[in-house]
Amino acid sequence: MDSTIHPFTPEIAHTDIEDLQQRLARTRFPDPETVEDWSQGIPLQYVQELCTYWQQDYDHERAINSLRQWPNFVTSIDDIDVHFIHVRSAQSDATPLLLTHGWPGSVLEFRYLIDRLVDPASHGDPSDQAFHVVVPSLPGYGFSGKPRAPGTDVNKIARMWDSLMQRLGYTRYLAHGGDWGAIVTQALGVQKLPGCVGIHITLPLAAPDVEQFPDITEKEAAALAAFEYYQNHDSGYSKQQSTRPQTLGYGLADSPVGQMAWIIEKFAQWTDCVRNGYRHPENAVSRDDMLDTVMLYWLTNAGASSARLYWESFNSPDMSAIEIPTGITLFPTEIMRLSQRWADQRFSQLLYFNDDIAEGGHFAALEQPETLARELWQWYTALNQQGVTV
Repeated sequence: MDSTIHPFTPEIAHTDIEDLQQRLARTRFPDPETVEDWSQGIPLQYVQELCTYWQQDYDHERAINSLRQWPNFVTSIDDIDVHFIHVRSAQSDATPLLLTHGWPGSVLEFRYLIDRLVDPASHGDPSDQAFHVVVPSLPGYGFSGKPRAPGTDVNKIARMWDSLMQRLGYTRYLAHGGDWGAIVTQALGVQKLPGCVGIHITLPLAAPDVEQFPDITEKEAAALAAFEYYQNHDSGYSKQQSTRPQTLGYGLADSPVGQMAWIIEKFAQWTDCVRNGYRHPENAVSRDDMLDTVMLYWLTNAGASSARLYWESFNSPDMSAIEIPTGITLFPTEIMRLSQRWADQRFSQLLYFNDDIAEGGHFAALEQPETLARELWQWYTALNQQGVTV
């Protein structure tokens, strides 16, 4: 097995840009929705506006150039090429920190977080604690390789990530994630992989205790209502991706607008973007940042390969107890929430829990990078106070 780590330069072919612009120009749109909100999906007028902007005004090399600001690498783990960003802090006492993205995200989710964590002093951040940051692309996402056989579920990815950290010389490290990144991070905890000594997540999985329902709190009632809304009105994408990702992939591979709408609809639903009763994703994340994410999916033809993670893991979540030190931060419009007493039942070493955050949603690192950085530092402080060292 080749364990060599190779420098990697993200590239984009001009022929791919030309093909993209031609496809955008030929887009056949559906008829408009029959409602005045997002209840039937992303509105036609907004999609047409984004299509025009993507074709005529967007910097098509922006996403690639954004990646190039950090050192990129690739290495083979379990016969899958893993692309990752690795930024070492200049501080000698920096702590290794693994960051894992989710769907429909990418390593660029952490674009405003990486430098804050590596060099907090230069970014006006109050903590003097720095991190060596490792940000891998999930298998089937971005510039990582696409699995050619079944079996690359969250448990395998967790083991791959531990191998990656060991290969980089980080025998002990911390890990953070949101969305699938949170599930992979929890899998690190479930498997008690010796290198990972603590985890922090923004999407914790823990079942409510029905015995507590007679004295359910207001926050717990809201959490149950949010989960019911997700199940009834917001989970159709997951049913498709967890059952027939290949069928979905044909449309996403052939239509850039289809891929764009599939992704940006989730930015609208899952970010903290409602202002004065009106939902718009650009209230939370910039248009260019969203299109950067879409570009990585489109250029790497990752519609089907990214969706297969749902087929592998969505319908059979591992809810085993997690016994390693854990931190949880819940942003106000996260798609699923829980109370601390529910979390305590699964996370036996829950050393940090904060659900009193003013703003932010599912894409916390993009929406509120300063807040998330502060949460990571507070979690790190809680670990130290309990004698957890890396």
